[in-house]
Amino acid sequence: MVVADEETIDVTAGTPGDSPGQRGDGGGCAPAGARGWRVAAEHALYGPGGFYLRPEGPAGHFRTSVHASPLFAAAVARLLVETAAELGPGAGVPAFVDLGAGRGELVSGVLDALPEGFAVRAYAVERAARPAGLDPRISWVAAPPAGVSGLLFANEWLDNVPVDVAEADADGVPRLVLVEPDGTEHLGPPVTGPDADWLARWWPSAGPGTRAEIGRPRDEAWAAAVGTLRAGLAVAVDYGHTAAARPPYGTLTGFRAGREVPPVPDGERDLTAHVAMDACRDACADAHGLPGATLTSQRDALSALGVVADRPPLALASSDPVAYLRALSAAGEAGELLARGGLGDFRWLRQPVPPRR
Repeated sequence: MVVADEETIDVTAGTPGDSPGQRGDGGGCAPAGARGWRVAAEHALYGPGGFYLRPEGPAGHFRTSVHASPLFAAAVARLLVETAAELGPGAGVPAFVDLGAGRGELVSGVLDALPEGFAVRAYAVERAARPAGLDPRISWVAAPPAGVSGLLFANEWLDNVPVDVAEADADGVPRLVLVEPDGTEHLGPPVTGPDADWLARWWPSAGPGTRAEIGRPRDEAWAAAVGTLRAGLAVAVDYGHTAAARPPYGTLTGFRAGREVPPVPDGERDLTAHVAMDACRDACADAHGLPGATLTSQRDALSALGVVADRPPLALASSDPVAYLRALSAAGEAGELLARGGLGDFRWLRQPVPPRR
């Protein structure tokens, strides 16, 4: 996952607050324990005892596409094979880098789905300790390996890169939102410097009371991750938005034990916010001069990789009932991955990386 401090992003990988935190004063003196959401979320997610270091792992609290069906990992395996073919044999053994690997579910599924004899160097990038019993072919690392060629895949990683939140005051001035440990918020000082520049470019204020998540650390984290590839393809999959449809009051929320809960930086819940995908898309052009990034829906991306939700022919139920039930189950799983209003609406950001000279 990711560890962030106030200046830099390092690319690696029944409690109080169940009711929404009350708003504090509207710009007065905030309590000493209040701090920006970026720092608060950093400690709550990745600090000692933080949410992403807990023994149960993310899968103990919410489901991603990886957990919904092995069809997802199989599609990513096909994408890896396609990427390796485009690189050609001169590139050597391709790498698969699972960025924000959880407990290794995706990288394990990809290895299981690859064609027999397909050689790959597999990396799981995660801050938590290596899970017991993980396939020994998988290298468990805290940061993406530098200089590899292949496929870097970040599934629901960017949404957990901590960001600050801004809210426009009565005069329409974006101010930093400060949060106490129990979730109570206060308006802090005006947003200035690079964060103000980012807001002006990507998420201008829509008037008093509107909010924005300042996505600059995500842009930097994504550009840094892509920069570790010598050649190949980097893909980020997340729920997100673009400038044409920014949510006027932000998206910051929490998840715990399978349900959405108020965002409280207590280490007991996930803290997540949708991603400004167009800003991340352009970050690699700005940082590395890499053009050609594309945004598409998961529905379209997985369909292109052979995931279909067609029901099997009814005649198969008579000729081969077991095969029919198996195909029917696969169609249901595919339907979930492709569903409108659900997983199918996730965005896929694809960044090709041509061989570096």
